Amino acid sequence: MISKSIKAALLCSIVLFASCKKDSNTTQDNSQDTTMSDNVLLQEWTGPYQGVPAFDKMNVADIKEAILTGIDLSLEEIDAIANASEPATFENTIEAMEASGKALNRVYTYYGILSSNMSSPEFRDIRAELAPKLSEYNSKISQNAKLFERIKTVYDASQKTPLEPQAQRVVDLTYKQFEMNGANLDDEKKKRYAEINKELSSLYTKFSSNVLHDEENYVTYLTKDQLGGLSESYIKSAAKIAADKGQEGKYAITNTRSSMDPFLTYSTERALRKQVWTNYYSRGDNGDEYDNNKLIAEILRLRKERVGLLGYDNYAEWRLQDRMAKNPENAMNLMEAVWPAAIARVAEEVADMQAVADELGDNITIEPWDYRFYAEKVRQKKYDLDSDEVKQYLQLDKLTEAMFYVAGRLFNYNFTPVEEGKVPVFHPDVKVWEVTDKDSGKHVGLWYLDPYAREGKRSGAWATTYRDYTSFEGETNVLASNNSNFVKPAPGEAVLVSWDDATTFFHEFGHALHFFAADVKYPTLQGGVRDYTEFQSQLLERWLSTDEVINQFLVHNKTGEPIPAELVAKIKKAATFNQGFGTTEYLASALMDMKLHLADPTNIDIDKFERETLAELNMPKELPMRHRTPHFGHVFSGEGYATAYYGYMWADVLTSDASEAFKDAPGGFYDEDLAEKLVNYLFAPRNAIDPAEAYRLFRGRDAKIEALMRDRGFPVTSTK
Repeated sequence: MISKSIKAALLCSIVLFASCKKDSNTTQDNSQDTTMSDNVLLQEWTGPYQGVPAFDKMNVADIKEAILTGIDLSLEEIDAIANASEPATFENTIEAMEASGKALNRVYTYYGILSSNMSSPEFRDIRAELAPKLSEYNSKISQNAKLFERIKTVYDASQKTPLEPQAQRVVDLTYKQFEMNGANLDDEKKKRYAEINKELSSLYTKFSSNVLHDEENYVTYLTKDQLGGLSESYIKSAAKIAADKGQEGKYAITNTRSSMDPFLTYSTERALRKQVWTNYYSRGDNGDEYDNNKLIAEILRLRKERVGLLGYDNYAEWRLQDRMAKNPENAMNLMEAVWPAAIARVAEEVADMQAVADELGDNITIEPWDYRFYAEKVRQKKYDLDSDEVKQYLQLDKLTEAMFYVAGRLFNYNFTPVEEGKVPVFHPDVKVWEVTDKDSGKHVGLWYLDPYAREGKRSGAWATTYRDYTSFEGETNVLASNNSNFVKPAPGEAVLVSWDDATTFFHEFGHALHFFAADVKYPTLQGGVRDYTEFQSQLLERWLSTDEVINQFLVHNKTGEPIPAELVAKIKKAATFNQGFGTTEYLASALMDMKLHLADPTNIDIDKFERETLAELNMPKELPMRHRTPHFGHVFSGEGYATAYYGYMWADVLTSDASEAFKDAPGGFYDEDLAEKLVNYLFAPRNAIDPAEAYRLFRGRDAKIEALMRDRGFPVTSTK
């Protein structure tokens, strides 16, 4: 999942910052005046590489006053722009806005780390306190009538006499976002619009805190006689986690995907599989003070009321107007075109699993906590492919080298480890590399990697930036970060990951390369179109299975021997295995997201709506949604993916289509001419040109759904 770059922030903040990017919290009295020199979080970054965040000096106690001071400084800059006596021009209005808010953006960098990577109960209290204040700040910008009048003056002039392309794109995007967020409302409606945003910001913060609470507090402890089926490396990691939690001699299964998934795949203890499954899929849905169902209902009501003030029938209609899909009907059409084939494949997969269970005499009917376990047995039977055997060749360090190799071939980048201590990091596990151009040696940026799960770190994997490339005030280098939740190994052990986890690792690195390759003049152009920004990272996943990566970097963690050719053949033969599960669990969440926002939220019962909607979809009973509604953070801890979770599939249509272009190229996936087009048209522009136009420049035509269906092994029945 991508976390928005900080300095697309002014535009992002207009669209409700608390949802788009990072939330905020901090407990400290703000009674004393403060200056930038008093608080390290506000200070300009110093040191090498054009300055770097002072993560080693970051303190939760400093965050509240830093945010509040940053808000004041930013609003002073905005007021100066809005109240300027000179006639509005691109330079003194739009460009001035692009240059504003630097101090607050620096604070947001620390705030994002404290929120996502290093959260604590103290910080969560602060974030809850600051969320409404940040919402008020956003409203003061988006509802500044004088500011919008100047923006509109520049916009109107540009419609008659267009500016250079990137400047025109910034003007168009800025005007559209202000318009979408109530700039044209009357005073009474503006007031209510701001009140709703403030209420929502608090609800989003509470939602995410509730999920994190359940992730941290539901831990399954095993004894030595309950380890059947689990690998030696997994057992050692579970023992260490338990010891760290004060349960020496036991084995901890934490309530995160990285811990849950392998346990459900390999554990022979069916009752414990059910317990671990239930803990994970019940996050935010335990009927206690951390239950999210009522929060979701209120979020939906407020979102509908807010867009109603703007004249829209529902939230999805408002949200999708500036996305590639344009409207909810187009998004639904794509999902509904794939759904029947997906659930039909699930039926086939379940039949195969039930047959294996019957052959083994297990006397069970496949339940959701059995799916991964028996799917693995089917994989071994049908394809003679053992996921644990594959995992022995998937070492995190070697996969990192593989990603650097791909970046070198496609982007001409070189990654060099930065000497420890030269660049401050927020945790000892974080490592840093310098990124340079291989030919010229020109510095491109720094890549931070935070690979391991820990308490206070949100689950999943994501990418973010601490500084984006822009050139309107002089070229800046990029500070980009990838964040994962791999289970930290016991000392001296290699980090071994599944093929799916390796794919996700490449995916998030794709986001980082998208940041590094950016060639845009203005910060606003770093912001992405949600159903497009996942495309580039999904496309990079394909390089994991190229022969060049497999033959060089997939080596056994004990012997160092390359992965056998026959095992590679089995992996490729099984490429479409379990696509019913993967597609259905994802699509169920995407469809639920859209249907929730198209429904009337008056008196909505979230639990009932989820059950009835899944029944209407004929959702197979043997698997759950990937993200059940009560912990669907993409959609309810903010607005970044609200009515936009479909975007992964929209992007996957582009991915499959673009992948076929590489398959057909003379040089395959490393074809130099096509790689140049990849960088120039798909990565470098970010949001500087319309995504559909960018794709046509790369491919010569629009993408077609047939490639997606072929990729997943589904019947090709659509010509959309």
